[in-house]
Amino acid sequence: MGPHPAVAAIRLAVRRVLHDILIELNTPAGVPAATAAERTPERPPSPLVLVACSGGADSMALASALAFEAPRLGIRAGGVTVDHGLQSGSDLRAEEVVLRLRELGLDPVEATAVTVGRAGGPEAAARDARYAALDAAAARHGAAAVLLGHTRDDQAETVLLGLARGSGIRSLSGMAAVSGADGRYRRPFLQVDRQTARKACMVQSLPVWDDPHNADPAYTRSRLRHEGLPALEKALGKGVVEALARTAQLSRDDADALDTWARQAEAGVRDATGVLECAKLYALPPAVRRRILRRAAIEAGSPGGGLFARHIEEVDRLITGWRGQGAINLPGKVVARRQGGRLVIRQG
Repeated sequence: MGPHPAVAAIRLAVRRVLHDILIELNTPAGVPAATAAERTPERPPSPLVLVACSGGADSMALASALAFEAPRLGIRAGGVTVDHGLQSGSDLRAEEVVLRLRELGLDPVEATAVTVGRAGGPEAAARDARYAALDAAAARHGAAAVLLGHTRDDQAETVLLGLARGSGIRSLSGMAAVSGADGRYRRPFLQVDRQTARKACMVQSLPVWDDPHNADPAYTRSRLRHEGLPALEKALGKGVVEALARTAQLSRDDADALDTWARQAEAGVRDATGVLECAKLYALPPAVRRRILRRAAIEAGSPGGGLFARHIEEVDRLITGWRGQGAINLPGKVVARRQGGRLVIRQG
């Protein structure tokens, strides 16, 4: 008798991602992982894949699937849990997660504590601190990839948040299956719903921790999860989450194509000194032109996370609606101004 359907679904999702990693590394699947004593120049260490685990149902299901699939493919599997220090007893909870990961057979396993700042709001600050810690852990252990437990439901929420910000098609693209430096982060569960992950934990008797922040209405994503999405499903019927996830993939395909077009077009709209020429920018389609403007602003020092569509629209008006207006101030103390038919974007 095979595994429960929920368990089979999460294992299949992880197996596909691990196969992709092995192909990228040009490493054959199924070769037993070399022990420390067996490692030689001719037989280097097997690739290591880490799972980022909070102890919640999504990441515990991911950890269990990784622990099952990795040895069968000759991959070493480890885990990292991040203690954000935002709740009483968070350090003890992190220690519990470490024990659970070790019980699954993962090695190496570690808990890392971070200090969460205030930039961008509590959710963004916690996310920035978490990714910085995961980057450091991956570098420290030489990991080929870090698996994240974001589900199809998380993707739907991300699309709606992007829609509410009005930040354009890239925001509607949601989370990428592969992201980070050199494709470090992998999200195997973007086609798996949250209930399947929870069911997989239940049938495997895996203890899970439900973060109270996920139910706290003070957080935007929590309100969307418990109020917004249920209201949409009540009004529009079931299938909203699946439709939003499809929208994310379609939007990502379109956004990737436009990004490629913008990169190819950028060289042709700069003069010999590298400054953007307004007349040549004006001739481009708006979607391509605004991508070039956004890239230029980020290269000048404007933080991508704080650079919104309204900022780029203001800069775009220096090209399409020129009335002699003054400079545009952008995040990161970057200034955009039109001078003699050229667009100069630099730190003020």
